[in-house]
Amino acid sequence: MANICVVGGAGYVGLTTGACFADLGNTVVCLDKNADRIENLKRGIMPIFEPGLEEMVVRNYEAGRLRFTASYDDALEKSDFAFIAVDTPSDLDGGADLDRLREAATSIAQAMRRPLVIVNKSTVPVGAGDLVATIVETNRVGDVPFWVVSNPEFLREGSAIRDCLNPDRIILGASEEAAAGRVAELYRSLHAPILVTDLRTAEMIKYAANSFLATKISFINEIAAICERLGADVTEVARGMGLDARIGAAYLDAGLGWGGSCFPKDVRALEYMGATNGCHPQLLRAVMDINRDARRRLVQKIREAVGGSLTGQKVGVLGLSFKPNTDDMRDAPALTVIHQLQNEGAVVAAYDPVATRNAERLLPNVQLVSTPYDVARDADAIAILTEWNEFRQLDLSRLRDAMRQPIIVDGRNIYDPKRLADLGFYYVSVGRLTPAVRLPAVV
Repeated sequence: MANICVVGGAGYVGLTTGACFADLGNTVVCLDKNADRIENLKRGIMPIFEPGLEEMVVRNYEAGRLRFTASYDDALEKSDFAFIAVDTPSDLDGGADLDRLREAATSIAQAMRRPLVIVNKSTVPVGAGDLVATIVETNRVGDVPFWVVSNPEFLREGSAIRDCLNPDRIILGASEEAAAGRVAELYRSLHAPILVTDLRTAEMIKYAANSFLATKISFINEIAAICERLGADVTEVARGMGLDARIGAAYLDAGLGWGGSCFPKDVRALEYMGATNGCHPQLLRAVMDINRDARRRLVQKIREAVGGSLTGQKVGVLGLSFKPNTDDMRDAPALTVIHQLQNEGAVVAAYDPVATRNAERLLPNVQLVSTPYDVARDADAIAILTEWNEFRQLDLSRLRDAMRQPIIVDGRNIYDPKRLADLGFYYVSVGRLTPAVRLPAVV
């Protein structure tokens, strides 16, 4: 078993990574400069919502395999590995802001006193591994040996624990095979395929994978828009496509598109890297445009459903997080949709099972309510923006009776159009036929 330090260990990737490594029997120190988060974690208070994470953290903390600190000297005293899992948000140009990465690399260099394998877990631009090596080389005390390995994460919010312990693959990039081999041993018990590459290729794999998945989502949303014009059903189209083994069914759900902390910044960053290095990444630009347009089209659907103007209309919103099973609202479609609704004069009430605390900060002018039925009270329309399972089980008759106008605009296609029509709703979804659609003449 290994001694592991996770820098940025109170963040989403860092805490999940640290907890999982501890659960595999390693001794893990989660290091974070946010002292409040560190103290809360010591008391069992989680900074994020992720199914199964709190139980895993508490279990390993009580067993002595997992601890938390804000001190680099403390965290690195006995560590053989230092995983860097700091945030790398988009900068103003769309590239990745590496300030936190530079700070982490510098602090590691100044605090390490024993041979150390430094593992980049953060999503970083191609070439960042070389940057970390240069920073550590420049700032280390004496000639303490170190090695840099790239190990991109592929965690999905809402299923991060499962993804961490049951990965499709482990990607390791390194200039020295022995260093990659040492990191590979940490994952050996997971029995996942391990691909060892050079540093830059490993870094590129993360961006290419996320951008491909974002492309797949944008593609089906483009098809959905065409389906609406031609009278086809995008859900059946997606089902027919997904049965092709070359395509697969995953990420073919038409709706509001992608958001969160990964796809938006990774597609932007890859486009930026290409554009600033003499390429013309037009496909990536189209992927971003289509995703933005999907959110605008939903507002258009709401506007048309209530009669052409949103001024003075009360719109209830179900779902604020960018996807189910997380409280993360980073680049959530709900933020864009609600902002546009309010700009056009609508009054918005909203409900989300777990994201209310984040919404209080991000949506100060939205009425946040405690149940889905409170959203419906005197509403002129309800918009489904996140596909929480809770919403699939609602008493729709009760919802309808609370509304001023029984209109549902479903941005996630969670309901059956015929059932909603039978219940007396005016129901609009994405890429599927509704009574509001007028089919073009066939020529």
